[in-house]
Amino acid sequence: MAEVTAGMVKELREKTDAPMMECKKALAEAGGDMGRAEEILRVKLGSKAAKVSGRVAAEGMVAIHVDAPGKVGSIVEVNCETDFVAKNEDFQGFVRSLAALIGARAPADVAALAALPLGTSTVEAARTALVGKIGENISIRRFARLNATGRIHSYVHGGSKIGVLVDLSSGDEALGKDLAMHIAASKPKSLRADGVSSDEIARERSIAQQKAAESGKPAEIQAKMTEGAVQKYLKEVTLLGQPFVKDDKLSIEQLLKQKGAVVIGFVLFVVGEGIDKPASGDFAAEVAAMAGR
Repeated sequence: MAEVTAGMVKELREKTDAPMMECKKALAEAGGDMGRAEEILRVKLGSKAAKVSGRVAAEGMVAIHVDAPGKVGSIVEVNCETDFVAKNEDFQGFVRSLAALIGARAPADVAALAALPLGTSTVEAARTALVGKIGENISIRRFARLNATGRIHSYVHGGSKIGVLVDLSSGDEALGKDLAMHIAASKPKSLRADGVSSDEIARERSIAQQKAAESGKPAEIQAKMTEGAVQKYLKEVTLLGQPFVKDDKLSIEQLLKQKGAVVIGFVLFVVGEGIDKPASGDFAAEVAAMAGR
């Protein structure tokens, strides 16, 4: 059996919001398997342990650029080491210039973006110079570019920590803004259920089956419970299935039907999502103590 370390307990707690001792017990039961431990917690503790999205684990900013006709939108995330630098005017100017450059030049990937001209040099040369001036590592993490079927609407939230692009057909400016703000708040994984990966659905089904089995009810009831839980999950993580943040009695799909509009697609970036970030010393010590080390 793998040793359960303080670091493992901390990581599982950050993923699930579960109490540290519960995390330690789940890891022990799972033999140190992080994925299995997360499943165990979610079965035991319910939906609280499912709140894993939107974790900001690194600093930086998201910048957006939309052309005047609203037909091309670009979004880029650039990371730095501290929030202090994320607020630096030179850093912010660099990130915004990248968003505009992506819109104009449509690079294929980050490497192609780095090679593009920027001012009197290249993006990579400008990045390197900025690192030297500021004294922190700066990394261009990811970007996306939308060619709209309808019209691009955008929203940036939380000091440029969350950015959204929405391609909306037939809707007006107010609806586009509402949808972009909704996406920033509710963080859907995809537009509709067919955009959720089969692996993720299988994982949710497995968790639902385990919960249903604990009920002790007949097999046919367990099957209905499982399917109901999976469908509930899909509504929670898909834009069209989510309740509208301004009126939770109305789904986004219903809202769009009322307005005669269609969402073609969207992009959501949350700064640092999925990137490990060192914990403070005090919290690390607390985890170590709770883990018995």
